[in-house]
Amino acid sequence: MITIENLTFEYPGVRALDDVSLEIQKGDITALVGPNGAGKTTLMRCIAALETPITGTIMLGDLNVLEQPRLCHKKIGYLADFFGLYEALTVRQCLTYFARAQLIEKENVKTAVQKAAHRLKIEDRLEQNAGALSRGLAQRLAIAQAIIHEPEFIILDEPASGLDPGARHSLSQLFLELKTLGMTLLISSHILSELEEYSDHMIIVQDGKIIQHTDVKKSNEDKIVIKIQTSKLHTNLSALLQQYEGVSDVTVADTQASLRFVNDSEQQAKLLHHLISEHMSVCSFTREKHTLQQAYMAQIEQIKIENDNVK
Repeated sequence: MITIENLTFEYPGVRALDDVSLEIQKGDITALVGPNGAGKTTLMRCIAALETPITGTIMLGDLNVLEQPRLCHKKIGYLADFFGLYEALTVRQCLTYFARAQLIEKENVKTAVQKAAHRLKIEDRLEQNAGALSRGLAQRLAIAQAIIHEPEFIILDEPASGLDPGARHSLSQLFLELKTLGMTLLISSHILSELEEYSDHMIIVQDGKIIQHTDVKKSNEDKIVIKIQTSKLHTNLSALLQQYEGVSDVTVADTQASLRFVNDSEQQAKLLHHLISEHMSVCSFTREKHTLQQAYMAQIEQIKIENDNVK
């Protein structure tokens, strides 16, 4: 869907993107994360054909974004972190304006407006002026404007900013709905727990570079944590666990053993039965999920260690 090769972008005196290359697959929801100033927004604006890099290529399918920006705009929906609304217009007028700007046929505009308003749950605000909306409702209107033409690729920079917990959950469900419709999403956010609800991949950006591109589903494999109620673990526990099919990454310390186990619930039950038959005093056998927050912090810590070693 999106292929970026050797993308470099500079502001005066600052290299915001440094030889960035990545791919985003069609139909995926990709989370773009990293500290403030890492280059996330610049990368998004380049993909949306709103900034021109000094080197590199960006392909949206068969379209070269940098050479054919207008054609790409028809296929892209973009929401900036700091967005503006036409405050003197009603919500209906705002959506109608964006529908016509995206060349939606006049006879189809009303349906498009109603559909976008319904998806963002602002049907009851259609006759209210945009300037009178709360921050959360204004955010919903801005997202509705970005998706009104049902683009193939949607870029959202901090879309949950200003939304209450209920609205953020509804937004997560909307993203999954858009995915089922065949849309591809790139979403920047600092709220990793929410990204985890719907993301397929996570891209970590730091200092203008891609430092990790993770398959969220693989990184979120459940980890079984076993606790043994003895002052000293069975001397053969590590070897015993490693012999069991589906077990890997065994760690034994004090009165706790942890391992990665990717089999189903039936196999987990067999593993527990096997441990008990070996006279292990198992007092806890629980799942521990490896979250995006943990994956992100582990990567950042690794980079810090590597930088300290270089110094």
